[in-house]
Amino acid sequence: MVRTVQAAAGWVDEVGLALLFPKADVVLPSLWEQVNGSPADNWAIRDAEGNFVRWSDELSFLWGAKDELPGQGLVCVGKHVARVATCVAPRLLPVLVAAAEPVEPSVDEQAIEEAVGAEGPLTGPQLRNLTGLEKKEVDRTVAVLHRRLVLTNSHLVEQDGPWGAIAHELLVRKWDVRKVPGREDARRELARLVLDLAGELTAADLAGPFGWPRKTAAAVLESVGVGRDEEGFRIWAGH
Repeated sequence: MVRTVQAAAGWVDEVGLALLFPKADVVLPSLWEQVNGSPADNWAIRDAEGNFVRWSDELSFLWGAKDELPGQGLVCVGKHVARVATCVAPRLLPVLVAAAEPVEPSVDEQAIEEAVGAEGPLTGPQLRNLTGLEKKEVDRTVAVLHRRLVLTNSHLVEQDGPWGAIAHELLVRKWDVRKVPGREDARRELARLVLDLAGELTAADLAGPFGWPRKTAAAVLESVGVGRDEEGFRIWAGH
């Protein structure tokens, strides 16, 4: 059971890649399961009538740890995989970056990337002030830049009120990703990693989290796994 930020970092380093919370259609493990002891969404303590009393100790710990892990330089955290908060071991980041397909940035993406590049880590409100974009546009664009591995979470910035704001930083400035493999080698390494974690995969299981075409995922799995046909599906297991 994970009970400290250091233990959380150690677990993420061991598995390489994990979601913060489970997602039904994603085969990756989650840090929440290690903290909570199960994937159950028992996030809140409630009274006999079902009224909210407080957040559970497990959720309170994880909610703070998700910001401390990148803040202390222990784990990369951001919406990098499957469009949800993801924990990536620093050792795996060059592989994840290399496996991504290059995309031409939109005008808004370029504006936000340039603002962070010039000013350093910036929160959503700061990005709105600097770019003139509306909140919805900034939130959407930041999420896209996380998926493209351009931005990542940097640290929590205290604000007026009960909640802080996450500052977003250029991933290549926050983490060392200089020694990247070739794209095909990187995709094979990711496929082996996910195969080891899940035991067996379909092409959709591998394609979904990384946004790859299914044909690409199937070709990668053919090169690293042992396939079999079952009830109209192709399923791969590790060697």
